[in-house]
Amino acid sequence: MSAGGSDEADDDAIPAPVKKVARTVTPPYRGRPDTEMTTIGIVYFLGLVVLLIPMLPFIAIVWVISKVTGYFARKAPTEDL
Repeated sequence: MSAGGSDEADDDAIPAPVKKVARTVTPPYRGRPDTEMTTIGIVYFLGLVVLLIPMLPFIAIVWVISKVTGYFARKAPTEDL
């Protein structure tokens, strides 16, 4: 005899399917398109484009200067003390 006290065979170990639906306090989720957030995202993107396009030449100049100074810093001789 097993410790559980059951004399039935192991093939009955699979539980039967649920016959009654569980009731919950939350309403079921019904998906819908989120057009408000899409609109806010598009406006945010356009605002960033309007701000960053005029700054693009300055960003490119700073990037080129940093690359050139990095190149010359690697080529510069180092002093051994």
